[in-house]
Amino acid sequence: MLIYHTSDWHLGRMLYGRSLLSDQEHFLYSVLLPAIEQERPAALVIAGDIYDRQVASIEAIQLFDAVLDRLVSLGCKVFAISGNHDGAGRMAIMKSALRRSGVYIATTLNEALTPVTLSHDGESVQLTLLPYCDPSAVRDFLSDNSLRGETACMGAILDQIRPTLDQRLPQILVAHCFAAGAFVSDSESIFVGGSGQVSPGVFEGFDYVALGHLHGPQPAGENARYSGSPLKYSVSEADQRKCFLRLEISGGRIDCQEIGIPPLRDVRRIKGSFEDLMSGSSEDYVELDLTDRDPVLLCAQRLRPRYPNLLCVTSSWTLKAAGERSGRLAGRDEQAIFTAFMKDVCGLDTEEADLELFREIWKEVQP
Repeated sequence: MLIYHTSDWHLGRMLYGRSLLSDQEHFLYSVLLPAIEQERPAALVIAGDIYDRQVASIEAIQLFDAVLDRLVSLGCKVFAISGNHDGAGRMAIMKSALRRSGVYIATTLNEALTPVTLSHDGESVQLTLLPYCDPSAVRDFLSDNSLRGETACMGAILDQIRPTLDQRLPQILVAHCFAAGAFVSDSESIFVGGSGQVSPGVFEGFDYVALGHLHGPQPAGENARYSGSPLKYSVSEADQRKCFLRLEISGGRIDCQEIGIPPLRDVRRIKGSFEDLMSGSSEDYVELDLTDRDPVLLCAQRLRPRYPNLLCVTSSWTLKAAGERSGRLAGRDEQAIFTAFMKDVCGLDTEEADLELFREIWKEVQP
């Protein structure tokens, strides 16, 4: 039996104000769905954060709807949970009807207490769908105000789940959390909504834990893995590999393999002098780091025709000059800072008429 594990699609995501919807469509229609058509896995697991916002855009909802329709037509069952970015209540619409089509979307803790048995090609496995939940939700659900911390709350929920499991079958837990010891990137909201660290030890008893939340593919303890996000959602992920996970279940054993995801447009950092950068070009999402020792005027404007998906331009000279200027102007008044800015950045001496205008505007903007 084959099962695909993926997570953190973040449909509708923006990168530096740029919509990534076309890049997400590329992943779904040119990578994931063709792989499913070719290998015909029994199921696709989506471990949370299907959408990027709790109130998802119409375009993101339409994309997910179209993908679900295609998966159902291929006979691929879907096991999905809501993540901390998803609007769980909105995702709950039509859940019962969708289950009759083989689409299982869990958005409440109560649903985690009823594992789903999946059988295919002579193999069977049980899946427990545990949506994202913060400690307060767990305390309310279990009516236990003594629970403190993410590990204790996760452990308490799993203690309720274990008696419901058929121990004769391989057990897969689908969850959305931050496992202690895992590495993070800039695009993850680690502590939003109380999402702190969970000890991987609480997953004991499950043969495989399909995790979502962190965007880098990585193991978490002995039996848990993050598939990571299918796309790079920050420049800090520039050197990060992107994949989904292929689980092969045979004789009760679960083997895991990474399947790489070629992007429509990569996210990269490029370092070099302004002259060298002007001699190149790229359609990728790029952060350009200038190595010039002297300032380059209007560098982003001049580079953008060669790098149409330019995210930002950084400069070691700018950072150094800003640091020196900050130290030099520490404790000075606003007029002195304005005068220094005009001199250092614009190369202009400030005349009395300029200062008078500055004082007038400064007075108007004061609360």
